Amino acid sequence: MRASHADRERAVDVLKAGFAEGRLPQAEYEQRIGRAYEAKTHSELQMLVSDLPQGPAAQAFEPRPVPATFMPMQMPQPVRTSSTATGALVCGILSLPTWGLTSIPAVILGHKARAEIRRTGERGDGQALAGLVMGWLGIGGWALILLGITFTVLFGHY
Repeated sequence: MRASHADRERAVDVLKAGFAEGRLPQAEYEQRIGRAYEAKTHSELQMLVSDLPQGPAAQAFEPRPVPATFMPMQMPQPVRTSSTATGALVCGILSLPTWGLTSIPAVILGHKARAEIRRTGERGDGQALAGLVMGWLGIGGWALILLGITFTVLFGHY
């Protein structure tokens, strides 16, 4: 477990007490102080003070549960946009200049994308829905044109 500044200070306090009691010569004391300030883990600090009486500070180097308020914030992972939803939107937009040729792919991709988005939690539901709407409008437009042609052929001769 990584050591905090407070953990390093506790180790330095133990070293100071050991030096004041005559348990450490000055050169060794200074060397241990330097290593204590450079220590990155609890085990490194424990090695520096393990041969000294620590009193109540002995438990200070054992890992303790960290309160949730002091837990480091985790960065949220970026949420991907569904490529199928983007495909549905592109097909829906292209259905206008292509006279509805991409309307059916837009509807198929839109339904597929919305199912994937519900399952995976990806972004892009708006794109999928826009592709669906434009696809159905293109299909509806073709249906009206074919219906008009049919009525004209059947009932066009008054």
